[in-house]
Amino acid sequence: MTPRLITLAFALLALGGCVTYPDITQSRSPCQGEPGGWCGFVRGAAVESYPYAIAATNAYQGDSDLFGDTGSRLVMIDRLPIAPEDAKTGFDYQLFALYGDDDAGRNGAVPVARIVAFRGTDFDGVADVFYGTLRSDQIDIARRYFTAERERFDDAAAWHVAGHSMGGALATEISIAYPDVRAWLFNLSPFYRGESDINAANRTLINERGEALRTLRKFRSDPAADVFIINCRPQKSRFSKHSVRKLADCLTWIAAYESKDALAVVRANAIAKPDVECGPPDKPHPGRTPAPHPVCAHQSRPDKVPDPAAD
Repeated sequence: MTPRLITLAFALLALGGCVTYPDITQSRSPCQGEPGGWCGFVRGAAVESYPYAIAATNAYQGDSDLFGDTGSRLVMIDRLPIAPEDAKTGFDYQLFALYGDDDAGRNGAVPVARIVAFRGTDFDGVADVFYGTLRSDQIDIARRYFTAERERFDDAAAWHVAGHSMGGALATEISIAYPDVRAWLFNLSPFYRGESDINAANRTLINERGEALRTLRKFRSDPAADVFIINCRPQKSRFSKHSVRKLADCLTWIAAYESKDALAVVRANAIAKPDVECGPPDKPHPGRTPAPHPVCAHQSRPDKVPDPAAD
């Protein structure tokens, strides 16, 4: 990308104002009587995606904000060593085994899938927005290591990929190149080179509403057939919302309304409720409960508490 285009991209990030409006996936009208106020299709997406969001988070090995307990279904396993010349580009990934709901299957059984989770760009400030997102050499490196990992195993486990930001772009490239590979993408960087419609049915994209790269994504079609925009923390800055850990926390919390494993992850890692969900900040997760459910109207601005004296 030329300096002129980079300047334009930074300018676009500065546009759009600071207000994040409630997303339709948290519509108060049809869903306030559902668990946590989350619509059924959002809970379903969370149940499917939370292990991949955890894997994408823990691809950032060496960072402090990782999941200490990944639950009974997801296990990090040894990956191939990365050559020094490849590591210098910033390329990194981790390998995970994903098991079914019955964790007894981990005892020597073949996993449901193996997940290659690519490390991406997790930034707290604007200076890091483009670090790693413009390196086309990482795409070729990612393909080479993914192929090598598949050749190590000779069993029936499926192969999936996951990634956050640039890691999501790398996962997109792998999914484009391999029609049989499912991909889960989080707060995706739009700087991938492949055609977004190739094998799009095998990709699921989940972005947090209002996160930093949303403006840049407007210039490319979504590379996934299933796209979800989750409004977890409406009062936070766009750069804070780019965090994969916070998005993974949100998805795992939502999934815990349906999944025992997700609930165990919530409790083991002391995950707090999403800011947008009703209730106090220290609200304990109730897990799966029978209907009828208490009314839960999401808070578009949880930092704005009504003043009783104004009534």
